Amino acid sequence: MRQTSLSGRAVLVLAALTAQSSLSRAEQPLALELPPIEVVATPIIAGNEVDDFAGVSSVVGEQQIRDLNAQDVQSALRRTPGVSISRYNPVGSFGGGEGGAVFVRGLGSSRPGGEVKTYIDGVPVMMGVFNHPLMDILPIDAARDIEVIKGAQPHRFGNTFSAINLSPKRMLSDGERLELQLAGGSYSTYVQTLEAGYRKGPFDAYMSQGYRRSDGARDRADGRLSDVYGRLGYALDSHWDLSLTALHSDNRASDPGEQGRPETREGDYATRLSLGILTLSHEHEQASGSLKLYWNEGEGDWTDQAPPSGNTLTDWEQYGLRFTETWRAWSGGELLFGLDLDRVSGKTRFEPTNAPSSTFNGPTFGLDSPYIAVNHRFGVGGGWELIPSAGLRYYSHNAFGDEWAPQAGLIARNASTELYATYARGVNYPGLDVVVFSQSIIPPLGESWRDLEAETLDHFEIGVRQQLGPRLHGELTAFYDDGDNRYVIDPPPPPPPRYANLGAFRIRGAELTLNAAPRDDLALFAGLTLLDTDPADLPYAPDTSVSLGANWQATPRIQLNLDAEYVSSMQVLSQARRFEAVNTEEVDGFFLLNGRLSYALPMLADGSEVFLALENLTDTDYAYRPDYPMPGTTAMLGVNLALR
Repeated sequence: MRQTSLSGRAVLVLAALTAQSSLSRAEQPLALELPPIEVVATPIIAGNEVDDFAGVSSVVGEQQIRDLNAQDVQSALRRTPGVSISRYNPVGSFGGGEGGAVFVRGLGSSRPGGEVKTYIDGVPVMMGVFNHPLMDILPIDAARDIEVIKGAQPHRFGNTFSAINLSPKRMLSDGERLELQLAGGSYSTYVQTLEAGYRKGPFDAYMSQGYRRSDGARDRADGRLSDVYGRLGYALDSHWDLSLTALHSDNRASDPGEQGRPETREGDYATRLSLGILTLSHEHEQASGSLKLYWNEGEGDWTDQAPPSGNTLTDWEQYGLRFTETWRAWSGGELLFGLDLDRVSGKTRFEPTNAPSSTFNGPTFGLDSPYIAVNHRFGVGGGWELIPSAGLRYYSHNAFGDEWAPQAGLIARNASTELYATYARGVNYPGLDVVVFSQSIIPPLGESWRDLEAETLDHFEIGVRQQLGPRLHGELTAFYDDGDNRYVIDPPPPPPPRYANLGAFRIRGAELTLNAAPRDDLALFAGLTLLDTDPADLPYAPDTSVSLGANWQATPRIQLNLDAEYVSSMQVLSQARRFEAVNTEEVDGFFLLNGRLSYALPMLADGSEVFLALENLTDTDYAYRPDYPMPGTTAMLGVNLALR
């Protein structure tokens, strides 16, 4: 019955938006071709995007990050439709699961391993040995914007079912930028950031540095984030650019344990990352593309765990390349092709309290993945155009079998309406996690990991984007994900345990977003996400979530930003890699309201301000894990000083 109800609601809203489109075209055919109206920045997200291959994404920009007073990636994405988060502490993520993670449309809760991958400037950044994201190694200070890739999109990202890509900051026009932020708040929370940029002629440079720490609302709920980022660029001529990007982060978070039970604490989790990317890019009238060579190494150290676990100290290294090229070789046509090469290796040292230490030295896993996609625009009259597309990605792994990932899409659009439909296959390979578990954690697994295949996901999506007037825009999408071949441990009987591709899941859902600008000084946002999962206990996949946002420029110098969220009750904790594992832990639904009030400083450059940010204005009792209560109402007072 839940499936019928969800489908019915999606179809009704889709029909209503399409009907409104027809009325608007019939009665006022030119009404939506007015010049753009300058209003305050859109709250919550900068916008949803549908590319010419019918790939869907949501983008949170630098202005939204500031308006949300986001101190990390989770808080920047916490109101994005289709996204759920988890955390223990105000600052810092404890590990990569329920202690700090991001989930997209019900995907991403498997641990170890994960169906959602994270990227910086299009290159993979994650825990290399246990094969899942670590949010603290994605520094928010370096982000020009954060893109949430919704569903499989083989023409953009491989070896994942969904993706989060952080685009780093750079100087786009000649001039200088210098900005300092100082802030302090509840529970001895302190924030300090510094940014500087310069561009003149062919040369550009940018750097950022950030430091955050907090004691947290509970004993041992403390955390620290620190990072430094830099980019140097040089235009070789009017078409070719060369750039070098470097980043380093060093972070730590503690586990406060269940409320009233200090014996359940699981110690500290520290992460470190060093990243380098060398990029050669070009932009011509008929072609554009880039070649990126990347390298990163990181550490994930879990210390002072409850006996007998002790310490688990992990190091990893990743390197490879990203090549992509787009040819506009004929009128209306576009040919996209590229190649991803990835290598990952690592080691883990286990220091239990009741046995001698041991070290896992993993093999090097390699994945080569070429891809190609094509689209073409057809004018069909009446101001409409059709854009069919198709693509294919091939995977060659040095430890597991080869895979193919096809995709197809169709877009129909005019000046005020866009209809789209897409199918794409996602592929997600096991990582070094299956080797370390077999050799060091559950030795009876033996060599069974060698018989594993890649996980697959068939993603279907249809949607409509409709300009309902010069100040109102609506979007509705419905999607279906069919996941298969999930790799799990099949326990005895009969012995021994073994790895096998036995898991499967289904996710049906819909998203509705509305953006309104009733006045030049007021911008409003509303988002609704509905999910229906099978099995019903998929973690961090609430049946219903609602996001609301408002930005109001009260005077030329005073701005008020509000964001709110309702999340229904949901299953929580990580989805175990065990056959027929059931998630029984659940948290209640909750409503949260946050606000930020700022006053622009007239004597300095644009962006200079003093601000007061309040979280959980309604003092709601809520948690992302049972007996791990989040803070009540908290405050932060700060200043941004800018020179440009």
